[in-house]
Amino acid sequence: MNALLYLSVVLIWGTTWIAIKMQLGEVPVSLSIGWRFALAAAVLFAILAVRRQLKPLPRQAWGLVFAQGLCLFCVNFLCFYHAGDYITTGLEAVVFSTAALWNAVNARLFLGRRIAPNVILGGAVGLLGLLALFSPEFSHTSGMRTAIGLGLSLVGTLCFSAGNLLSARLQSLGLKPLYTNAWGMLSGALVLLVGSAAAGVPFVFDPSPGYVGALLYLAIPGSVIGFTAYLMLVGRLGPERAAYCTVLFPLVALNISVFAEGYVWTPLALAGVALVMLGNWLVFRPASAGSGWPLWRRAKSGC
Repeated sequence: MNALLYLSVVLIWGTTWIAIKMQLGEVPVSLSIGWRFALAAAVLFAILAVRRQLKPLPRQAWGLVFAQGLCLFCVNFLCFYHAGDYITTGLEAVVFSTAALWNAVNARLFLGRRIAPNVILGGAVGLLGLLALFSPEFSHTSGMRTAIGLGLSLVGTLCFSAGNLLSARLQSLGLKPLYTNAWGMLSGALVLLVGSAAAGVPFVFDPSPGYVGALLYLAIPGSVIGFTAYLMLVGRLGPERAAYCTVLFPLVALNISVFAEGYVWTPLALAGVALVMLGNWLVFRPASAGSGWPLWRRAKSGC
């Protein structure tokens, strides 16, 4: 079961980046994301109703679910959708693979956990990898655009990591991802749609087959299946092992970007990806050789 969940997340999230790119254009970003998660929430609520599991949220979970919706299904995607205007989707996916490092930082900030030496080393190696990967982009005249895309992607990854912590907390309360995702996606969609209306954003929709196809793919496989499978892994294995998905799917995304966006592999870019992967592997190693107890498992036990 775990292997199937892993494979599903890697293949689905490795291909959603190009679908996000297809949504950029006529429809404002906030609306595209709002439509996506409104549709995904409707599907999840329908599943819960069919399974007779539809019920109100416990009062103690309201704040956590709203925060998860804001982090995972709102701000996270606002950052990545806008970043797609500046850098290729493959590069966005590689930046997203640094989620493991952000997990460690968030554990320190919000759970008071010590950041292990292997995490510091892995973060330094991963940072060198990102610099190597993006250096060809900075050498072009679009260096400022690349910096903006990189910054937005990093903020989006930070929000994703915060959502991981919130999901782990909700699951420790006995609430399943299918259930909390439905309410979280509804919260994120409402914030986006109400915020768009308040900001005077024109409510438009692109009926073209490309946009509608991308919307359906992002809402159902990308959100309903992808997020449920990933957060099930977080609950089953802990965030440290589940995050291996974020290391693997950038390889899928980058190779799709070669054909869809004309991304060109260079020796420096290959070295950069290798360093990012090495950095993530170092982060995932046990905090001490004798304990056999990964940092993040200890962090999760304190939720």
